[in-house]
Amino acid sequence: MNKELRDPQVVGKLLSKIESLLAEPVTIMEVCGTHTMAVFRHGLKNMLPEQLKLLSGPGCPVCVTSDYVIDTALEIAKQPGVLLATFGDMLRVPGSSGSLATLKAAGANVKVVYSPLEAVKLAEENPYQEVVFFAIGFETTAPMIAASVLTAQQKKITNFSIVGANKTIPGALRALLSSEELQVDGLLCPGHVSAIIGTEPYQFIPRELGIGAVVTGFEPVDILQGIYMLLKQIQEDSPSVEIQYRRWVSASGNPQALKMMEQVFAADGAHWRGLGYLPGTGLTLRQQYRQFDAVWRFNITIEEKPTKKGCRCGDVLRGVITPLECPLFATACVPEKPAGACMVSPEGTCAAYYKYGR
Repeated sequence: MNKELRDPQVVGKLLSKIESLLAEPVTIMEVCGTHTMAVFRHGLKNMLPEQLKLLSGPGCPVCVTSDYVIDTALEIAKQPGVLLATFGDMLRVPGSSGSLATLKAAGANVKVVYSPLEAVKLAEENPYQEVVFFAIGFETTAPMIAASVLTAQQKKITNFSIVGANKTIPGALRALLSSEELQVDGLLCPGHVSAIIGTEPYQFIPRELGIGAVVTGFEPVDILQGIYMLLKQIQEDSPSVEIQYRRWVSASGNPQALKMMEQVFAADGAHWRGLGYLPGTGLTLRQQYRQFDAVWRFNITIEEKPTKKGCRCGDVLRGVITPLECPLFATACVPEKPAGACMVSPEGTCAAYYKYGR
């Protein structure tokens, strides 16, 4: 890690520059959950001027995975002979009737993996077991999941499949920003996602909605520079999409990763916690890879159920409220016993508020 990115003198100078540009209140949304955690962990929220309000957005893939999708994974994990592999963050996220952790405790074969290719290896080593990978994430993880499908096909591994729950960020931002309940003056866009997709998918934000966006890294100087760049756009009334995180992000993104995603996946609708069903914001396996679709393979049909009473995770993800305004926060909902997904993931807004913001 470059020490300059946490240099107190550089941070101080940026804070002074930010304050000099704040003639009136400004609201900025940090889309990515990693940004939210970094803002709290480094104490930036307390350092920034009171006129600048930071809102957290729907950029935590664990948090936006809906009960409907989790219930689907739970139902598949109950099938005889199934080993369900998942990222660790998803283990304790509650669906409408429990979590993968409670199912595992009851005897289901649920295993934490660190990569979808690890799940492919499990399938290869256990040919008489159905290995299903719970494929959550945004454009950041989608190329790896596409690679796992291609690897399984190449190796003729027939006992591997996925619960496809990947989502794409730009369409969700369009739905969010088009809502009258959210008023923001600019966006800090996610660095990891943007390293894959580039900046073209964000161009509708200044072009159609008239607000600026800056792709930002995750260190204190990155975030403060991103805020400063947004405030300059506001001052000059020149909204655009800029890249602060140039050491990792280019305007064109990662063509090889995009090509792999395009080969394996097609755009489809997706269920988002807090945003509902959004057409064109999900990724589904193309027809030639349908044998790797666990929902199709096991013929699973799940009824969508109402959101848990009292939990306001969806409102937090839309930037409508902060966790402090949720009646369950830090009482009926704590990290040890989460009522909602935003308290589970390390990138969750409620988890950040609970750990650093109280």
